[in-house]
Amino acid sequence: MTEEPPQQTNSPKSVHRISMFTATCVLVSNVVGTGVFTTTGFMARDIGDPWLILLVWGAGALLALTGAMCYSELGAAFPFVGGDYVYLREAYHPFFAFLSGWASFTVGFGAAIAAGAMGFASYVVQLIPYEPASTFLIKGFALGLIWSLTAVHVAGVGPGGLLQQLFTVLKVGAILLLIVGAFTVGHGDWEHLVVPPRKPDVGLGTLVVSFIFVTYAYSGWNAAGYIAGEILNPTRSIPRTMIGGTLLVGTVYVVLNVVYFYALPIQALAAPPLMPVAEKVAVGMFGQAAAEFVTIMLCISIAGAVSAMIWTGPRVYYAMARDGFLPAFFSDTEHHHGTPVRSIVLQSLWVTVLVLLGTFEQLVIYSGMVITAFTALTVGAVIILRQRRPQLVRPYRVPFYPVLPVGYILVAGVIMLFLSVEKPVETLWACLTLSAGIPLYFLMRKHNGVSGAR
Repeated sequence: MTEEPPQQTNSPKSVHRISMFTATCVLVSNVVGTGVFTTTGFMARDIGDPWLILLVWGAGALLALTGAMCYSELGAAFPFVGGDYVYLREAYHPFFAFLSGWASFTVGFGAAIAAGAMGFASYVVQLIPYEPASTFLIKGFALGLIWSLTAVHVAGVGPGGLLQQLFTVLKVGAILLLIVGAFTVGHGDWEHLVVPPRKPDVGLGTLVVSFIFVTYAYSGWNAAGYIAGEILNPTRSIPRTMIGGTLLVGTVYVVLNVVYFYALPIQALAAPPLMPVAEKVAVGMFGQAAAEFVTIMLCISIAGAVSAMIWTGPRVYYAMARDGFLPAFFSDTEHHHGTPVRSIVLQSLWVTVLVLLGTFEQLVIYSGMVITAFTALTVGAVIILRQRRPQLVRPYRVPFYPVLPVGYILVAGVIMLFLSVEKPVETLWACLTLSAGIPLYFLMRKHNGVSGAR
């Protein structure tokens, strides 16, 4: 007997108003921030081989695509807002779902938005002539971005969707312009890829570190799951959005890195400063005037990523509030055109605190481990649900089951093991952050009389 598909029980009243194109824009904007524009310089220094670096970027794309396929099965089976929170609740226990939501609030979205907004502000001040980059000015621009985007998303998914489309079109358009310009009028040399440079001895640890940085650059490919309950025809659109969007990002990332190596030899990319890779490449191909274009492109890219997180994050807290694990106040959408306004404002208030206190940098350092852990746990939900609920309607099934989910979990396990050995302090802080949410779980469960069983 086939299990009936789950009913829409935790989605805002604005269900099914987001097109697949808009959802894809959210995913692409959420992924493409600054990582692809800054990471390759460190890899050039540590690895020293263009082809090996391209292989690492390709491997990162395959891992993200594997995760996207696994999440597509879950998203199509449970087309509700909330993403990981919903999948963990259905497969394991509300306790693990709550900790995932707690991690999303504190570091997954909170710290990431704060870091992104500060990064945006640091690039904006570079565009202001004769203006010293004071901390006060940077924080002012950061808060201005946060609350401007908050106002747009509070206005509803209509204005928010249009803004996200605009950001994504401008972002992808600027990257494509850089790529096309590089191969048509840019000054480059394919010999940079052909001639084997002198490279350092590359150990397994070095490759793992580089791969971890690459996986961070791909993070956010699961963004469509957070707004699944608001997407038109979600059982069909979610797999297409997650898989298609991830493929698009992976292709752009690899081609963009080819541009880097076409433009400059590996030794130039590995020379200090390491971080402004895209800027060095643009200046090398088009001259000094191109540096400002790259700065503007980075501002658009970061603003788009911040906007996507301000949109998607509050859907997790909305779902938690509907389940009784946050005050019901944050689940009200009746008076706000179906938009979880209070959850959006809650998140932005927390981000504001992080920006003003300047404590988000420490959170970002170890947030990668927390995100990796819960992502692996969520991918494991595919296996758990296949065993426990075999009759569940699955409009999409991950191919090559169980090879892909098991492979993803193994790779994530290696990453977490490596980080725990190399970064024990950050690992401890990650555990403490999660532990801080445990009392809140039991407090809300007792206060609202929520059952711990699922």
